[in-house]
Amino acid sequence: MSGRLPDAAGEEWGNSMGALVRSLSRRRFVLGGTAAAVAAAAAPRVSYAAPEVGIDVAKVDRARIVRAANGFLKEEPVTITASHGVRSAGGLHDFFSEGDYWWPDPEHPDGPYLRQDGFTNPDNFTKHREAMVRMSVMVPALTAAWKVTGQRRYAEQAAVHLRAWFLDPATKMNPNLEYAQAIFGVNKGRGIGIIDTIHLVEPVRAAGLLMAGTDVFSLQENLDLRAWFGDYLKWLTTSANGQEERDQKNNHGSCWVMQVAEFSRFTGNAALQRECRQRFRERLVPEQIAANGSLPLEVARTKPYSYSLFDLDVLATVAQILSVPGGADDLFAFTTSDGRGLRKAVAYMAPFIADKKLWPYPFDVQHFEELPVRQPSLLFAGLAYKDAEWLALWKSLNPDPTVGEIVRNYPVRQPVLWV
Repeated sequence: MSGRLPDAAGEEWGNSMGALVRSLSRRRFVLGGTAAAVAAAAAPRVSYAAPEVGIDVAKVDRARIVRAANGFLKEEPVTITASHGVRSAGGLHDFFSEGDYWWPDPEHPDGPYLRQDGFTNPDNFTKHREAMVRMSVMVPALTAAWKVTGQRRYAEQAAVHLRAWFLDPATKMNPNLEYAQAIFGVNKGRGIGIIDTIHLVEPVRAAGLLMAGTDVFSLQENLDLRAWFGDYLKWLTTSANGQEERDQKNNHGSCWVMQVAEFSRFTGNAALQRECRQRFRERLVPEQIAANGSLPLEVARTKPYSYSLFDLDVLATVAQILSVPGGADDLFAFTTSDGRGLRKAVAYMAPFIADKKLWPYPFDVQHFEELPVRQPSLLFAGLAYKDAEWLALWKSLNPDPTVGEIVRNYPVRQPVLWV
């Protein structure tokens, strides 16, 4: 991904995901009321089914899913209202983060910050981002555990966190990112800060499954949750920051499309889904994938391996969200007139995922040794193209990284929710 999404503190968050979760502040939320029957939910599209290529994702991941979810059953929600950045121009309910690669000017300590690409300033405010990542780890794991076991307790606990983040007036986040990735002395927030909410994509996928398959949300909660994301979609597509991010040519543009694609699927906005398919065909693939399948805008950065893996995952996730197999809207099948497309991009990266020592570009300035992980691009492409080698490679990789930056660059962690 772009250099703007590094490790929140420049260090590992702990030796295990449980340590990550327990390290953050806790608040108790009393959430009363009984759930009524939910309205008919727009169930997530399953783009490609696994049986034809002989992989059962639920079976592969069941033990890790249940183990993680059991550790999260008693964890209470922590939303952005648990902390407030003193340099934020927003209020208690406004998400705030600071640009990661921006540092004080040694010659003018009180002046505007200066950029050092690839090197994270550990003193910048990251509490809101950490809380969002925490939620994005727990809600999908709990939902996945409900899906593979059928046990209601997991679904109920996932709903507790979703209510706190998006429904409870005391703790919910405002549906905008006006103050994301601010730079001290320069601005109060930037369009590129929208990349911070890639960690809402999988929780939204989880919410759709919970609404379709359980009654843990009341009818009004169902409507209100969709309304929150409808409001956020409006901001993403009409605000100056949102439009600026939409038009980025690297992974930032990909992440805008991934978010708008999943949020519009969740809210039933067919027009925005069509727009995302069009941007994939007319902007993302032509502007980002080279003739040999590489991603030039990512390899030009100080973390070329990480950025290439990340952007490829995002592009594949966009295709997984929006594809209709066998038709004009099958984005996995789309190629430009000169043959560029997802298949070529995955084929280019797969050998370097299997053996990163073959990587022909400079090694990343941080965390090269911790990569790769279980990249979802291998799974989604392996199923779409019926490539057993890519599926076997996906299965062989680490599904649960613990290094903070790797976790943050890995927003699809529970593939059982996607296939």
